[in-house]
Amino acid sequence: MSEEKNGFDTREDVRKFIEEKVLTSSEVAEVLGVSRARISQLIGENKLVPVKKLRGDSLFYRKDVEEKLVELKAKREKYRPYDSQ
Repeated sequence: MSEEKNGFDTREDVRKFIEEKVLTSSEVAEVLGVSRARISQLIGENKLVPVKKLRGDSLFYRKDVEEKLVELKAKREKYRPYDSQ
């Protein structure tokens, strides 16, 4: 059996990467301050793209979520400045 090259040396490296860099829909909703329904809507509008869809959940790359957070904060400041006070 040939060894697969994936950039990780051990199973622990893979586990650590997933724990630090991959988020579930619930975690994304918490980070973005929105509901899970809104996460589903963003996925449907192709404004938030999961790295993997599972039955009943999706997985997201943390960096993509952090970029979306910056975008949402900018929109909130522009369209709802009274919330920033």
